[in-house]
Amino acid sequence: MALNTSADAPIPVGEVSRLIGGWIDRLGAVWVEGQITQLSRRPGAGVVFLTLRDPSHDVSIPVTCFRGVYEQVADVVGEGARVVLHARPEWYGPRGTLSLRAVEIRPVGVGELLARLEQLKKTLAAEGLFALDRKRPLPFLPQLVGLVTGRASAAERDVRENARLRWPAVRFEVRNVPVQGASAVPRVIEAVRALDAHPEVDVIIVARGGGSVEDLLPFSDEQLIRAVAQCRTPVVSAIGHEPDTPLLDLVADLRASTPTDAAKRVVPDVREELARVRQVRERALRVVRGLLDREERGLAAALSRPSLAAPYGMVDERAAEVADRVDRARRSLRHALDRADSDLAHTLARVVALSPAATLSRGYAVLQRAADGAVVRSAQDVRPGDALRARVAEGGFPVRVGAPDPGEGAGAGPDGGGDPHARP
Repeated sequence: MALNTSADAPIPVGEVSRLIGGWIDRLGAVWVEGQITQLSRRPGAGVVFLTLRDPSHDVSIPVTCFRGVYEQVADVVGEGARVVLHARPEWYGPRGTLSLRAVEIRPVGVGELLARLEQLKKTLAAEGLFALDRKRPLPFLPQLVGLVTGRASAAERDVRENARLRWPAVRFEVRNVPVQGASAVPRVIEAVRALDAHPEVDVIIVARGGGSVEDLLPFSDEQLIRAVAQCRTPVVSAIGHEPDTPLLDLVADLRASTPTDAAKRVVPDVREELARVRQVRERALRVVRGLLDREERGLAAALSRPSLAAPYGMVDERAAEVADRVDRARRSLRHALDRADSDLAHTLARVVALSPAATLSRGYAVLQRAADGAVVRSAQDVRPGDALRARVAEGGFPVRVGAPDPGEGAGAGPDGGGDPHARP
């Protein structure tokens, strides 16, 4: 509604700002289309600032949104991108400025398509379909290569010609399918599964030439991505050119930048392999020759040593040493035996000299009681009539103690020993 104001009855600026803010608040949330310019994403800030511009009318309006709102489309939206915003107009009274507070950002056209692909990419990555540990190595020399491509396409020609230039004996199992359009996805899935079930196919190549984002959409289809992830046979993706990156490149076991690159990655070059064989053979020959030369030098050095050059010389030296030591041992043993013989003779002489038999041979006798064999050592040990045995040098004989001789005393005999009463 109009205000009743005059030069004599003006209203304050703050009131005008408040009224403008009220009118803008009644506008409510709106969908706005425009081009992003002057994008500002300050590190650590929770708010993103940008300017939405209408090129046809050369009109711009500042926009703010929370970082989480912008991060949802940050991979496909940047400066210069056309977007549709769901925003609410805001009036900042202290400065008298109008801005939009965005709560949702949607890309327009290709940007919207890329946003959906980016969301699908994040979903499949979270399931682990793009994990590196799922990648299977390619066989060194595949016996049969499965090829999924368009009929009579340049991609098929590039793969087959380059593969045969590298390895003429390579064989292909080709499945020609539509590579764009509504029937592309089911036909490609059918071909991939058929080749995966083929017992002789060692590797599968999915090839297509370049094209627009819309043309390459079948190779980012979720059903195709899951079908390739379930394959037991290694899969090579050769879609488009170097800048083209459909989701099939991420799930495949190997990504080739072009169909020609796929042929080079899958099939080895026979000339390069023959050159490697020659290099390995030459290296092995050098190693064997070096080993033989080293062993020959070692053998020559060993043969030049005295122990091998004149082996009997050492034996002769050792034989002389052995003979000398044998002589020394014999002399030592002889001397030891002579000393032992002399010691034995001296010991025998002492034993003979101290032997009771030697005493007996000089005319002495030993008297023993016949009853118990005890030696008679004193005249008091016997009484007249006791039976004794006399032992002499040449044997013994019995004796009996007689009566004492009246002319002798009762003690010892004239020589102070023996029994004067004993008689035979």
